[in-house]
Amino acid sequence: MDNNDLKQIQDKAISLFSSGYNCSQSVISSFSEILNLDNNAALAISCGFGGGMGRTQGTCGAVTGAYMAIGVYCTNKYENIAERKEKTYSMIQEFNRVFVEKHKVTDCRQLLNCDLKTEDGQKYFKENNLVETVCKKCIVNSIEIVNDQMK
Repeated sequence: MDNNDLKQIQDKAISLFSSGYNCSQSVISSFSEILNLDNNAALAISCGFGGGMGRTQGTCGAVTGAYMAIGVYCTNKYENIAERKEKTYSMIQEFNRVFVEKHKVTDCRQLLNCDLKTEDGQKYFKENNLVETVCKKCIVNSIEIVNDQMK
């Protein structure tokens, strides 16, 4: 995939995110056509992974969306179950290494530095425009990392 295609996928993900889909849905859905994945299924499966797994602020939803994309990619590429699993694990470990290099952590709470389950956390999130300064960057970077791995 060239840089034009990458930009289109990133733009699609940001558009989905801006229209109300969560970070995980935005990442996996942006890859659905490339991966021959039913988009409605991708959106349904990833629905609970936003906000760090159902807003529990565990692993970032953009990261989990990327993990799902990697899993589908490896399933499409490798027939042998053991090889598929090993390649998936290997790609996820490399994804993590690069994501942490860019963002220091994969944990939503640490990325945002607030608790989204509290009023104060929601206020901090909005006042500091974390959708723009953190969430969208995590989405764009996740797509870039997965794209680099699929080359």
